[in-house]
Amino acid sequence: MDRPSAAIYSVVIQSCLKTRSLEDGRKVHQHIKRSGFVPGQFISNRLLDMYVKCDGMEDAKNLFDEMGRRDLCSWNVLVSGYARLGLLQEARKLFDEMPDRDNFTWTAMVSGYVRYDRPNEALDLCRMMSRCQNWQGNKFTVSSALAAAAAIPCLRIGKEIHGHIMRTGLESDQVVWSSLSDMYGKCGSIEEARHIFDRMVDRDVVTWTTMIGRYFEDGRRDEGLHLFKDLIKSGTRPNEFTFAGVLNACSDVTAEQLGRQVHGYITRVGSTPSSFAASALVHMYSKCGSMVNAERVFKGMLQPDLVSWTSLIAGYAQNGKPNEALHYFELLLNSGKVHPDHITFVGVLSACAHAGLVDKGLQYFYSIKDKHGLTYTTDHYACIIDLLARCGRFEEAKRIISGMPIKPDKFLWASLLGGCRIHKNVELAEKAAEALFEIEPENPATYVTMANIYATAGKWAEVAKIRTIMDDRGVVKKPGKSWIEVKRKTHVFLVGDKSHPKSKQIHEFLGELSRRMKEEGFVPDTNSVLHDVEEEQKEQNLSYHSEKLAIAYGVISTAAGTPIKVFKNLRTCVDCHTAIKFISKIVDRKIVVRDSARFHCFENGSCSCRDYW
Repeated sequence: MDRPSAAIYSVVIQSCLKTRSLEDGRKVHQHIKRSGFVPGQFISNRLLDMYVKCDGMEDAKNLFDEMGRRDLCSWNVLVSGYARLGLLQEARKLFDEMPDRDNFTWTAMVSGYVRYDRPNEALDLCRMMSRCQNWQGNKFTVSSALAAAAAIPCLRIGKEIHGHIMRTGLESDQVVWSSLSDMYGKCGSIEEARHIFDRMVDRDVVTWTTMIGRYFEDGRRDEGLHLFKDLIKSGTRPNEFTFAGVLNACSDVTAEQLGRQVHGYITRVGSTPSSFAASALVHMYSKCGSMVNAERVFKGMLQPDLVSWTSLIAGYAQNGKPNEALHYFELLLNSGKVHPDHITFVGVLSACAHAGLVDKGLQYFYSIKDKHGLTYTTDHYACIIDLLARCGRFEEAKRIISGMPIKPDKFLWASLLGGCRIHKNVELAEKAAEALFEIEPENPATYVTMANIYATAGKWAEVAKIRTIMDDRGVVKKPGKSWIEVKRKTHVFLVGDKSHPKSKQIHEFLGELSRRMKEEGFVPDTNSVLHDVEEEQKEQNLSYHSEKLAIAYGVISTAAGTPIKVFKNLRTCVDCHTAIKFISKIVDRKIVVRDSARFHCFENGSCSCRDYW
């Protein structure tokens, strides 16, 4: 066609825009020039828009400079294009040169500053905007301003914007309500965020998911889970992000029963879990020690992603099944579709550490850099030191530490200290503790571990010094706490706890168990009891540790043969570990204990960790 009409050019330019074909757009522009067609304002702006949205900013700027007449739309298109791509200096220069501006202009600049992490400049622009005569803004402008306040975060400025919204009558818009709730949540005012949320009329799944997530981020998991139940009742269907958030919260508090309910809901509504939600399911079941279910979900995924592979590998490692962990790692390597990252190797090295596979662990450690081209992280070093220290290979551990290109962190020194505790290496333990005291002097775990090491060595004067240092520094030992879920109710126990309604029966049952255990040959390990007292008193101190109380309650409250699952906030002690092996045989129960480090599965007098922990 020699001279296409404006309508035809418009259609063709729009086609280039939809397909994001910059080269075809340039050809159309050249055709316009060759044909002698003089584009009007509309065609020029459409060309400009095409160049901007196809990321041809140089072409867009040249066209803009050639345009004999520019209207507000021309300026807005170019300013928004620069802002969208993060070319904020160019965008601001044009913005300042503009003869007129509208809400679109202000919103483009403010949102550009917010998107590229320059919230203070965004708010400066908002203040400049508010000084303009008769300015009120629209829902998009104030939403961008609220996003800037949230990004800082600054609750005071957010409230000022909220006041402006109320004065200008924008509070009826759902977009604004959502932005307000988001701002209050990110500024740490959860109650205000919930107040806004409750006043919203049309709450979509994104709004629900965001509010639920705010509770989880603030550590208020019970309220988040309760709101999730309200979401189910509301009839609004959760999406994969909702499920993933709730399942991750279940993982954090090891609420397997609720996690199973969420899994059941996903199945009932006929929703095939996406890779994202399925990964969260694998992670949840792994963290709760239910590896059969974790593996079942994993095998049901068409294309497991790296998170799913890593969760399964780490889950098997923590559950005392290193062979399964390494088996799945080899499957990952052989799949050719997914490549391990530094987090995957943390799980692999942990599996080797928990099983005492030193040579295998060293092989995997050196392959991180030599074979997979990854950079060592402090986590990798902490894992390999943990592996070597558990086996008593302290000279190799010291060589690796001295050759590290990065500074050892608290986890590495804690791993070394743990190995020293196992092998009673007091001298090296003191060096590790000295480093830990410097890094985190407020952490009671280091003081307690050193006190245990000194107590085992019979150095009671050193134990007394540790206590004095703790008192002088105001360091308080974290109390041991264990919990068990029976008939959908969680029961929490502290050491020596007598507050439970069934406390009398629990203590009587433990007394009977203690008698039968001694008949079976159990000898209490009193070496690390932090009191220089008689052996009989030491034994009594050990008898009522929180995990023993929780296990006893589980046994007397459930039918014979029912598995017992107990969780503890600290690492279980040597005496309790030995005692639970005896208990599992005497009561003929499978007993799972999840302490701060891993899962222990006790059955018929033995533990899945094979006493290597």
